Amino acid sequence: MNDVTRILVAIKEGDQKAAGELLPLVYQELRKLAGSKMAMESRGHTLQPTALVHEAWLRLGAANQQSWENRSHFFAAAGEAMRRILVDHARRKQSLKRGAGAEHEELDESALVLTAPPDELLAVHEALDKLALEDSAAAELVKLRYFVGMTMDEAASALGMAKRTAENIWTYARVWLHREIRRAR
Repeated sequence: MNDVTRILVAIKEGDQKAAGELLPLVYQELRKLAGSKMAMESRGHTLQPTALVHEAWLRLGAANQQSWENRSHFFAAAGEAMRRILVDHARRKQSLKRGAGAEHEELDESALVLTAPPDELLAVHEALDKLALEDSAAAELVKLRYFVGMTMDEAASALGMAKRTAENIWTYARVWLHREIRRAR
C-alpha cells in the first residue's frame, strides 16, 4: 500500500492527523495534473495551475469529507473536479460575452427618434423616387447616407466606389434633391 492510499484509509477511519498529511504528499502530482489540464486550454487563460489545484482541493472537501478507496480513486476525483472548474470558468466567460444574464429588451420602434422633421423626410422620400429614375447610383447613396445614417466612407464602401466619387455624387444628389423639393412645394 503506497503512502497516499495509506493516508486515505486513515482519513476514512477518522484519523484527523492524516488529513493534514495528504495535501503535502499529493500537491506536486496535483500541480502536474492541473498543468496538463491547463495545457489544453487556450493561451491567455486567466486561471493558473496553482489556482486550479487550490480550487479543486476545496471542491474535494479538503480531504476530510470524502472517502476515497485508493490513490487512483482520489486522483480521478481531483481530475474530475479540475475539469468541472474549467468548464464552469468557460461558461462564466461565455456568459460575460453574451450579456451575463442582462435582461433582454425588445426594440420599440416608436422610441426611435427621427433626426429630420417628418415633412422633410416625406419630401426627400418622394423626390428620391424621381432621382432614382435619373441617377440610380445617386439615389442609392442618398438612401445610405440620409436614411441609414452611414458615413461617407461606409456608404462608398457599400456601393463599391471610391470615397471621392461618392463625395461628388453626394454633392450632385443634395443639389438635385434641394431643387426638386423646392419645386414641389
